[in-house]
Amino acid sequence: MESIKRYLIFVKPYKKKIFWTVMIGIVKFSIPLLLPLILKYVVDNIIGSDQLGQSEKLSQLFWIMGAAFVIFLVLRPPVEYIRQYLAQWTGNKILFDIRNKLFDHIQRLSLRYYSQTKTGEIISRVIFDVEQTKNFVMTGLMNIWLDIITILIAIVIMLTMNVWLTLVSIALFPFYGFAVKYFYANLRQLTRDRSQALAQVQGHLHERVQGIPVTRSFALEDYEQEQFGYKNDNFLQKAIDHTIWNAKTFAVTNTITDLAPLLVITFAGYQVITGSLTIGTMVAFVGYMERVYSPLRRLVNSSTVLTQSIASIDRVFEFMDEKYDVEDKANAKELKHVEGEVSFDQVSFGYADEEALVLKNVSLHVKKGETIAFVGMSGGGKSTLISLIPRFYDVTSGSIKVDGIDIRDVKAKSLRDKIGMVLQDNILFSESIAMNIRMGNPNATDEEVIEAAKAANAHGFIMNLANGYETLVGERGVKLSGGQKQRVAIARVFLKNPALLVLDEATSALDLESEHLIQEALEKLASERTTFIVAHRLATITHADRIILIENGEIKEEGTHRELMKRKGSYYNLYQVQQLDDTSGVTGGKAPSPS
Repeated sequence: MESIKRYLIFVKPYKKKIFWTVMIGIVKFSIPLLLPLILKYVVDNIIGSDQLGQSEKLSQLFWIMGAAFVIFLVLRPPVEYIRQYLAQWTGNKILFDIRNKLFDHIQRLSLRYYSQTKTGEIISRVIFDVEQTKNFVMTGLMNIWLDIITILIAIVIMLTMNVWLTLVSIALFPFYGFAVKYFYANLRQLTRDRSQALAQVQGHLHERVQGIPVTRSFALEDYEQEQFGYKNDNFLQKAIDHTIWNAKTFAVTNTITDLAPLLVITFAGYQVITGSLTIGTMVAFVGYMERVYSPLRRLVNSSTVLTQSIASIDRVFEFMDEKYDVEDKANAKELKHVEGEVSFDQVSFGYADEEALVLKNVSLHVKKGETIAFVGMSGGGKSTLISLIPRFYDVTSGSIKVDGIDIRDVKAKSLRDKIGMVLQDNILFSESIAMNIRMGNPNATDEEVIEAAKAANAHGFIMNLANGYETLVGERGVKLSGGQKQRVAIARVFLKNPALLVLDEATSALDLESEHLIQEALEKLASERTTFIVAHRLATITHADRIILIENGEIKEEGTHRELMKRKGSYYNLYQVQQLDDTSGVTGGKAPSPS
């Protein structure tokens, strides 16, 4: 039950609220316990009285019922309101704290984790499972205690009226205990299995919704329907297994509940007939059967709810226990200023211990303001190498230093604050263009946003949109073209004004006009900044101060474009092939002579 102990840490700040919720709840649940007593008094002391006349009986009836109406109309409603408000406020506040904690956790998890986990499964844990844990607070910490106290108060009242009849009333309690212990032994695992199956459905659904264009373009609707059917059927089977076990539980416990009043009526009827019990007491006991066994039914239901909520608590903390690949040292310092000198010293890296190294003993020294381009065949390790600079991953061995400081000795957030990145597929959020540019500096003024857009050659197309900078771009920027998305991404880097710049395939898969505008903006952005470029199209990086050819995770060639062309090695051959591809069908396929 370690997960419950951890959950109670989130509950602890609200223990006073929970205490008062229970106290007020005791008042709320105690008021209905007066009804059988009122009924007993009316039957025995008013209706059945031989000493009172009709007018006296009516007078006492109106007085006692008037008092009852005052209690139920004036006292009970505000008590009920306050209890509900405190209970819901406390439960929702605890969920608020847990989701805040989980979102912080989500932002710290490694990119490796996200490459292996479906987004829908993560969302399921943060939304569905966290919501389910609310029942642990509402039921486990509040309602269960109220039901138990209600039962105890009712039993005490019953004992004051008739001890033997009370013992008959609670004679079936032990069978409840056995039933709960037997049936709920497997329910927790069945609940976990059902929740996991639901998370798989949500993960699959989220992924397929994002991939609808692929499904449509390949006419895969029938195939995808079949694949979703498998996931959905798996959840159905888990849900049915859970339902069957639940149904057995309620069948047994409700049978016990129905038998108890029959025993009471039988024994009480016998005592009334033999003259050892008044009719009013019998009526009161039958009334208390509902007051005792309704909370008992709720306790059985609560066992189901608690089992489900505990299974969700387990899943929440299982997710919360996912390890961070990149963590700040205890004595990590803030990186306050960066000149721009970067060095790689014998850097090796592998994504997993059992997998082969992606980078092997890479050493490179980059001066302040230098532009370094990484080229080579796909899978060579270029993008992996630049992903180590902002510590998306930590090196397996060796070190990376910025201005002579090992980046593992500084806080990762302060390091990333000094780096601007423009990727091939930049993520835009489904809000306004202005908001997406402000991701570079959330506190920027409107004027600064516009200046950044102008520097990125984006202001023109933005002003041609219906709502200008307030135009909503849709999920992942779907309403913008590839070139427009890139220019918005470049604008936010201009707004950030970082010391280090990383460009990963920033101009690939664009039309010529967009590429020209973006290339112009990137050259302006890279001016006087230390810049790292990854590019497949070699023609876009011939201006670089140095070009690094990486093959199989190792540096094979290094130099300027002119130097590497003169060397006529792998870079020369790659450049020649690309020139042939670019000119084939246009100039007869002959490449321009290297320079």
